[in-house]
Amino acid sequence: MCLTINATQGHMKNFKLLVLFSLISCASDGNLCPEKWQLVKMTGNVAGVPPSTGSNMGWQECYLLYPDNTFKKIREQNNQTTEVDGSYKELPLSDGVYLELVFKNDNNLIGSCSGDKKELLKKSTDQLISTWWNCDGPGLFYEKTHFDCVQ
Repeated sequence: MCLTINATQGHMKNFKLLVLFSLISCASDGNLCPEKWQLVKMTGNVAGVPPSTGSNMGWQECYLLYPDNTFKKIREQNNQTTEVDGSYKELPLSDGVYLELVFKNDNNLIGSCSGDKKELLKKSTDQLISTWWNCDGPGLFYEKTHFDCVQ
């Protein structure tokens, strides 16, 4: 389909701005997809007990990290799905980069040594590691996985 535009110079300027705005809007829409980090391994604090993986773990869980620095944490346990959310930021520390997750509400999915609404995860290119195990919590290891984003 072809469009014929008969416009004065002022209208053409408005048209160009509209087209430019549309292109920018469409380009930014593709960036709304989150990164998905899936729990792949869980360790306890009992010596000699091997790590749990896959369906042998006590629960299934993932983080969805959105480009606007919000996140969702989703846990499936005992045939029940629980979803919580909040915001996050990267913290460069002396021993690496960490993600500080701040939950909107207090909930039982928060794995933390501090007892508040925050989690701290050590981040590498392809792995997140919960710091909860520093205070006798389980060792939780997440890997970045593919996420099908339908907008």
